[in-house]
Amino acid sequence: MKKRFTLLLALIIAVSSLSAVNALAAEKLKWAHVYETSQPYHKWALWAADEIKKRSNGNYEVEVFPASSLGKEVDINEGLSLGTVDIIYTGNQFAGRTFGPISIAGYPYVFRSLDQWKAFMKSDLFKELAGGYDKASGHKIITGTYYGQRHVTSKKPVSTPADMKGLKIRVPNAPAYTIFPKATNANPTPIAFAEVYLALQQGTVDAQENPLPTIQAKKFYEVQKYINLTGHITDSLLTIVGGPLWDRLNDADREMLNGVLLEAAANCTAEVENKEKELVAWFEQQGNVVNQKVDIAAMQKATAAYYDSHPGEVPWSKDVWTRLQAL
Repeated sequence: MKKRFTLLLALIIAVSSLSAVNALAAEKLKWAHVYETSQPYHKWALWAADEIKKRSNGNYEVEVFPASSLGKEVDINEGLSLGTVDIIYTGNQFAGRTFGPISIAGYPYVFRSLDQWKAFMKSDLFKELAGGYDKASGHKIITGTYYGQRHVTSKKPVSTPADMKGLKIRVPNAPAYTIFPKATNANPTPIAFAEVYLALQQGTVDAQENPLPTIQAKKFYEVQKYINLTGHITDSLLTIVGGPLWDRLNDADREMLNGVLLEAAANCTAEVENKEKELVAWFEQQGNVVNQKVDIAAMQKATAAYYDSHPGEVPWSKDVWTRLQAL
């Protein structure tokens, strides 16, 4: 009996020791973004975190930090280099601060359709631009996730460039977002994402611009009656892995991580695309006016004229523009 008890005790100790070793071996990773927990980007980041743990046999555990909990978008981009975060979602324009040409995907009216954006994401051009960012930053762009077409919300209808004149509109703190307002004689006002609702509510700004899923998630529709379908940017988020993490991964772990992140992006893109189709009716049910009579051609013309007269404000070569338009 005593011998059996001793063997049982030894087995318990061995199992406990093994569990402790496994727990110590698991590397903790941080994934940061600025979006709400209700949004698809967060949902699929959580899915990816579970898959990474599963496919790595518990070697990596990813904790996702949403809603600017680890800082504003500028902060989490800096965090990649500091090693305080390992994976982020970020806009093309923020990545463009390190390598300008990658930001072309976030400029107004550069894509004719969502299909063109999808073709861009699969193109050699995207691979080259992502490689340029990787070389300049030391970090690794994995892919892009569709963020949605950006539209202007306001307290009055906006249908033509003339309606934009003098409008104080909140934009993210990146140059690309200021082009459309400046082209239509509005007043672009950078404000941190987490502070936009209050700025609209208090009248600090008259308007803002974001995709329909974001307008819903951040409840901007509560303080803005008109949702004007300007579709001025076909926007996307880049999934970026920090260089300090990517450099220490072996080939098998890189392949695993890359595969999970690609799958998450594809699934999230499909969900955002479907959600956009449903939200017009949903906003109308809330009492908002969804303005579908926007003169897109006039908006595009004003933006094209701005590009022509301000060539120094676009950080890409003519060749990049030509190749993108040929897709």
